[in-house]
Amino acid sequence: MKTFSAKAQDITRKWWVIDAKNKVLGDVAVAAANLIRGKTRPTFTPHVDTGDFVVVVNCKDVVLTGRKEIQKTYTSVSGYVGGQKVETAERLRARRPELMVERAVKGMVPHNRLGRQIILKLKVYAGAEHAHEAQNPQPVELA
Repeated sequence: MKTFSAKAQDITRKWWVIDAKNKVLGDVAVAAANLIRGKTRPTFTPHVDTGDFVVVVNCKDVVLTGRKEIQKTYTSVSGYVGGQKVETAERLRARRPELMVERAVKGMVPHNRLGRQIILKLKVYAGAEHAHEAQNPQPVELA
């Protein structure tokens, strides 16, 4: 018996849309990460990009459990002295709500060349409208 190994050029990619309205951030991120990585496919191969495109809409209405809205912090460091910026989830949601979902999903994909290639298939929008209607994305129901 030979081991099957998928090839990137043989993969047909689908488009999925996830509505994040009143859904927990972690649940949305897990579903998106599994779809863009390709883990839901029977032809999943760990070292090959076999995933689909994912569009996440209504990110401004995503829910954080517990007291994370005021306690969770997002940190970025520029590399210069005094270049550390800390922001709470509440302030980040007001400034740029798409970033919450993007960073959650980015933490769930591999941290290498493959992960940087995979994360490009994630499209995140704060509102209900998106620019990918021509691709006819199928809705995803979260458990």
